[in-house]
Amino acid sequence: MFRRRSALLVRPALDDDALHTTLTELRPTPQLHGLGAGRTRPLWQPVADLLRDTGRDWDRRWHRMSVLAGELPPAVCERWTAERPGDGDALVLRACVRSARAASEGWAAVREAERACLRAADACPEDPTPWLALLDVMYALAAPVRDAVPVWTEAVNRAPWHRGAYHRLLRHLSPRGPGTVTAMTDFASHAAARAPHGSPLALLPVAARVELVAHRNLRGRTGLGADAHWNESRAGEETEAALAGWFRTAATPHAEAVVDLNLLAFALVRTHRPNEAAPVFRRIGRHMTTHPWELLPAPERTFLYWRDRQEV
Repeated sequence: MFRRRSALLVRPALDDDALHTTLTELRPTPQLHGLGAGRTRPLWQPVADLLRDTGRDWDRRWHRMSVLAGELPPAVCERWTAERPGDGDALVLRACVRSARAASEGWAAVREAERACLRAADACPEDPTPWLALLDVMYALAAPVRDAVPVWTEAVNRAPWHRGAYHRLLRHLSPRGPGTVTAMTDFASHAAARAPHGSPLALLPVAARVELVAHRNLRGRTGLGADAHWNESRAGEETEAALAGWFRTAATPHAEAVVDLNLLAFALVRTHRPNEAAPVFRRIGRHMTTHPWELLPAPERTFLYWRDRQEV
């Protein structure tokens, strides 16, 4: 008998159903003429409700803010800040939106994004999110690492061991950005070694290895050269540390756990440990992420092959 494969859910919200519902609610339908037509409450109210419910969960707040910044119709944020100019959530979201779009809109937009981030930081002094938004601007401009580190420090001073902060700096340290292989791998290993047991930062060395492979692929160094990265003994040690230090612990799932699970499953497949990948794929379920599977041919087919292979 043929077994029916469940459809994959590849979406920015990951497994955050509340975020996905908010985004769906704000998409104009063919029956409405223009965004907000036919509504009886402010256009931005679903976003305000979502962020209010998020509270001081800085990890999830960053995930939701960054996804909203990339997916919301621009009118939502602009209308919210116009109607509630002193609202801290509105100002932080505006900073994230401006940061996400600044690099493609010119130097004036970059300066405005910087001002929006600093204004949001003043309005919400305990929130690391505005500083991470500012770090996004700096990455888009390929700002030197020495300039990015103080901004990152502002974020982690407010939320030590913040997953998003560490991954943002890892990206900045990457050779695909303004960093180097040595800086990236050293940062990843040192941060993972210092992180509390059960922290998803145990996966930083795995993320750094994936980033290195992506860098080599970008430079056209694929094939056996890419496989060699996964055949090193250190690759197996990094993957085992991620399993023991995060996956097999009783840690509470974090906002971007789906991303980390995909990274871990990918590393287990590439280091030839399919049996240990099985429970990771079971936890992933339908929530595939584009990265890192895009580094392999036919990403969805490859993901499904390995996921469904575990269920035979």
